[in-house]
Amino acid sequence: MKVTVVGAGNVGASVAEYVAIKDFAAEVVLVDIKEGFAEGKAMDLMQTASLNGFDTTITGVTGDYSKTAGSDVAVITSGIPRKPGMTREELIGINAGIVKQVSENLIKYSPDVTLIIVSNPMDTMTYLAAKATGLPKNRIIGMGGALDSARFKYRLAEALECPSSEVSAMVIGGHSDTGMVPLIEKATRNCVPVSEFLSEDQKSSVVEETKVGGATLTKLLGTSAWYAPGAAVSEMVRAIALDSNKIFPCSVLLDGEYGLDDICIGVPCVIGKNGVEKIIEIELSDAEKAKLTESAAGVKKTNADLASSL
Repeated sequence: MKVTVVGAGNVGASVAEYVAIKDFAAEVVLVDIKEGFAEGKAMDLMQTASLNGFDTTITGVTGDYSKTAGSDVAVITSGIPRKPGMTREELIGINAGIVKQVSENLIKYSPDVTLIIVSNPMDTMTYLAAKATGLPKNRIIGMGGALDSARFKYRLAEALECPSSEVSAMVIGGHSDTGMVPLIEKATRNCVPVSEFLSEDQKSSVVEETKVGGATLTKLLGTSAWYAPGAAVSEMVRAIALDSNKIFPCSVLLDGEYGLDDICIGVPCVIGKNGVEKIIEIELSDAEKAKLTESAAGVKKTNADLASSL
C-alpha cells in the first residue's frame, strides 16, 4: 500500500510515524509547501527505521504531487492550525481553499485514492471534498469521530480508574466543542454499562471534558494536539489496508441515514478496503437524537460559508 500525507507538520508527521511503525504500508509520501520541510521530516523518520523495526519507506517532497501517483490512501492535514481562543469554524475561510486544491492535486495523480480529511473544521472540509471532487462518497472520510472517541475512552478510563482497553465508547456528531455527542449511556466497561460504576455527576463531567478535549489541549500546548490525531488516522488507514472492517465513528456524507441529508457528520461506519463499507444506524434515545439533530444544524450553518468554494 502507498499512503500520502499532505502537511508535514505535527499531525502529518505523527501520521507518517505511526503508519510506518505499524508496518502495514510499503510507502509513505510526505508532502508540504515549505521547501525541504517534508524531506527533512522523512529523513528524520527513516533514521528511526532500524531502531523501531519497520520496513516502510518514507519520502518527502515539496509540492510535487507527481510523486504521490498511485496512492491508495491520502491523508489531508494541511491548513492553518487551531490557536488558543480560536474555534474550528473560524478556520474555514483559509482552509477551504487549501483542502480543495490539495484534493484536486491528489486525484489528478491517484484517481482511485481514498481521502481521509483531518483539516479543520473537519466536517465542513469533508463536505467540501465530497462536493468538489466527484469521488464516490465511500472514499471520502473525515477523521474526527475516531479521535473524539479515543478522548472519550481516556476520560472514562480516568473516571473508572481502569485501563482504556476495558472501555468501549463512541462519540458521534460534529467534530466541534459544541457538536460532539458522547454516547455515555451506551458506554461500557467489559460489557457492563458505565452507569453501574459512575454517578450522574461523574458521567456529566466525563461528557463535558470530552467535548472540550481539543480546546483543553490547545490551551496547554499553544496549538492543536498531534499524537492522538496521528494515531487515530493511522488506525483508519490500517483498517483500509488490511480490509479489517473495523467500526469507527467517521464524518461521512449522509443520504437519509439518521434522518439527515446532504451533510458530512460523525456516525458509526465499517471501514475496509473500499473506505466506508457500510454506515451503521444504531438506535438512539430521544435525547441522543435531539443532540445529533442540534449538532447537524451547527455543521450545516458552517457549511453555508462554503458557497464561494464549491
